[in-house]
Amino acid sequence: MHFPVQLIYRPKKLNADGTSTIYVQYCYSATQRTLLHTGTKIQPQYWDKKQRLISSALPRDQGDYDALNRELLRMQRMVEDLVTMANRAKVPNKCKFVKESFTPNLIPADVIQKMKDIELQENEQVEKERRLKEDLYFQFDDYIKSKARKVSKATLTVYQNVKSHLLAFEIFRNKAITFQSFDFSFYEDFVDYLTFDHIHMRRNEIQTGLRVNTIGKTIKQLRGFLKDRMKRKIIPFIDLTDYKVSEEESDAIYLTYDEIASIYHTPTPNHSHLAEYKDFFVLACLTGLRFSDFSVLKPEDLRKGMLYKKQEKSDNWVVIPLRQEAKDIFTAQFKEKIPQLTNAEFNKHIKRIGEIAGIKEVIQFSYKKGNKMIKVSKPKYQWITSHTARRSFCTNEFLAGTPVKLIMQISGHRKEKDFYKYIRITPEEAAKKVMELWEKRGDVKLFKHRIPHVVDL
Repeated sequence: MHFPVQLIYRPKKLNADGTSTIYVQYCYSATQRTLLHTGTKIQPQYWDKKQRLISSALPRDQGDYDALNRELLRMQRMVEDLVTMANRAKVPNKCKFVKESFTPNLIPADVIQKMKDIELQENEQVEKERRLKEDLYFQFDDYIKSKARKVSKATLTVYQNVKSHLLAFEIFRNKAITFQSFDFSFYEDFVDYLTFDHIHMRRNEIQTGLRVNTIGKTIKQLRGFLKDRMKRKIIPFIDLTDYKVSEEESDAIYLTYDEIASIYHTPTPNHSHLAEYKDFFVLACLTGLRFSDFSVLKPEDLRKGMLYKKQEKSDNWVVIPLRQEAKDIFTAQFKEKIPQLTNAEFNKHIKRIGEIAGIKEVIQFSYKKGNKMIKVSKPKYQWITSHTARRSFCTNEFLAGTPVKLIMQISGHRKEKDFYKYIRITPEEAAKKVMELWEKRGDVKLFKHRIPHVVDL
């Protein structure tokens, strides 16, 4: 409820000539009010408290009381009109608006023009909000902002990559992408672009086309963004049934304990700058930490002979027991200072270390590009990345018979299906593992007694 606009006379606050000013008072609330100077001054005895106007007893030489009252009432109506305007425009600070807008000489034409100006501003703001609501990239930025405190930095980077892919596709096809663009034809064209035409940098070389899993991740996050905007009723419903998330089993190596040991014991006197990369890689192989976690280790993370680490990607706390080699690396090599590493530099140097360690078995992997199967053969050390360490930890512990649930407690995996994606063993290793289990159970020979062949007569 708004308090009224009224004329106010304050007889206790007299000027030097014995007069006091008449004000128009606007009370927005019990605590928010403003006094507006009318420019009219009279002596207290000529103010009619009941009528809230100048009394007819005002001497003629001090002015025409009737004309003065008409002028005061005109100013009061002007203030009422300004309040109406402020309400219509939903001005947050109405008292400030009225005070800044009012002058004793304000006329109806000025108020009407001001109302038109406010209405124009309102319409422009509505139009701006409408355009922003329909602007795909503004909404994508808003989506990323809404997720900033809920997901990891790595996930935010994925969102940014999706936005970048959309912008690149928009330039490629020379046509703006709007929320009305997302039909099946867009999906097909976007996937084709990402598969064959998207230009990206990889190891300082320009390449075209993304892998199936990267494309699938892009479509998955795009769907998540569009569904979020639909749930918030920002955009109308879009049928995303045909927006399939493609996926293929990724080819990735793991290193055996013998290969990790060869890296650990490989001297690097002529490559002293590689020492810290080598130690960090071995530490990661023995702990299962991601690069984003092992590259920011701190001395205080080691407690009671174990690493206590909050994973950046999943926001989970993990407690990792340390083998003696891992503890030696952490305590002896790094002491109080943990070297600063970048992922790109790390991947570059660990390949060189793998080469010096003699990990040169030729490994062939293949991946799909459209309807073609692309095969790539390289020495094993060239396949090594920072993530090889995490895969190696999970695979070696699995092969050693450590229960999957316990490995997941250390690696931080929440779902078994995600964990098993990390297991990288050859068919021969799988067969050998099954044979070991048979031998451990004592059932390599399953049928202990010969069962006579019975023939039904």
